[in-house]
Amino acid sequence: MRFLLSSDEGDVIRGWVVPDNPVAVSRVSVCIEGQRVAEVSAIHRDPTFIQLGWHSTGQCHFEIRDTDVPGLAGIERLEIYDVDTNVLVYRRLPRQGPSDLERLTDKKAVLINGHIRPETVVQTALFPYFRQSYFGIGRFPDEILRAMFDTVSLDSCLMAGSIIFPRYEGHFVQSSALTMLLVHDPFVELASRLVWLRERASIAANPEQHWRLGNLVEAAAFTLDYDFTDVKSLKRLFRMMPEPAYHLLYNPLTRLLSTHVPEDRLMPASSIIAVEVLSRIDIVGHRDYFEAFMASVFHGLGIEAPLPLPLPFPNETLALAELLRGMRFARDMLVYDTVLSDAVRASVSKNWEA
Repeated sequence: MRFLLSSDEGDVIRGWVVPDNPVAVSRVSVCIEGQRVAEVSAIHRDPTFIQLGWHSTGQCHFEIRDTDVPGLAGIERLEIYDVDTNVLVYRRLPRQGPSDLERLTDKKAVLINGHIRPETVVQTALFPYFRQSYFGIGRFPDEILRAMFDTVSLDSCLMAGSIIFPRYEGHFVQSSALTMLLVHDPFVELASRLVWLRERASIAANPEQHWRLGNLVEAAAFTLDYDFTDVKSLKRLFRMMPEPAYHLLYNPLTRLLSTHVPEDRLMPASSIIAVEVLSRIDIVGHRDYFEAFMASVFHGLGIEAPLPLPLPFPNETLALAELLRGMRFARDMLVYDTVLSDAVRASVSKNWEA
C-alpha cells in the first residue's frame, strides 16, 4: 500500500491511497474518538499511478467533505485509516491544546535510524507533538518517500526509519526538515544485528513466511549454527557468513551516510564522505549520551518536557559486543564506523560535560 495526504483545508481533506490490489478502488475510513463515522471511496483517477505500474485504473484520490462527515471543519480531532490495512493515513489534532503535550510543533522532522531496531523511546517521546507520524519509512517505496519529503502540507510531521541519507538530503534541505541521527557504539550495533538475525531464524525456516526476510533468509538461518558465547565459533561465523549477512554487518553507519543505493559498495573514500555527510545532519548524538541527544532534539523542536530514559540493551547483546571487541575480524568490519562513533562520542562528551 502507498499513501499520502495532499491537504487539509478544514472543510475538505484530500489525499490518495494506492491499494495493494491493483484493480481495487481504495477506501478510507474516518474515525472520531475511536469510532468510525464514515467510509469514503476514491473518486479521482490519476494516470501517473498507471504509468508507474502501481494501479490499473489510477482511481486512488479521495476527498472527505462535510457531506461525508457533518461539521468537518469544526472537528479538531480525527483520524483517517486505509480500510483494507487499517494503516493510519492522517491524524488531525488541534495545534494548541490545554496541556503541554498538545502543543504541536510546526516542523517536519526526520529521524534517521542507524540502529537495526526502531528508536522506540525517541519516537514515543516525540509522537504527541506532531500532527502526524510515519514510522518505518525505510520500507516505503522511493516514490512515496520523495513525495512525503517534498509535500508542503506535511508540516508538523515526524518521519522515522532507516534510509540512505545522501539519496534524500536534497529533499530535506528543500523542505527545511530537521534531520536527526543517534549514533550507536559499533560493536553493540554489530552484536544487535547478529541477535536480530538469529531471532528471525524461525521465520527463515518457515516456507510460508521466509519471504518476509527478503535476501536475508540465508543469513538468518546461518546464525543458528554458531555459538555467540564462544570466540572460536564466532571466528568461524565471520569466515563462513553469506554475502547478505556481510552486507548487513559491514560498517552499516558508513553505508547509511555515504551511499545512494543499497547495492553500492563501500570504498576507502566512503569514510571521508560519511564524515562530511554526518556534519550536515542537524542533530547528531551518541547512544552513550542519550540525555544530551534528547535535550538537543527537544530544543530544536521547541518542546518542553521531561527527558526520557533509554531502554537498556539486553545482557546477551552486551556480552556479545565485548567478545566482538577483541576479535580482529570484527574490528576490521567496523573500522569506518568506529571512526565515526569515536568522533561523535568525543564531540558530545566535550560539549555536554563542559
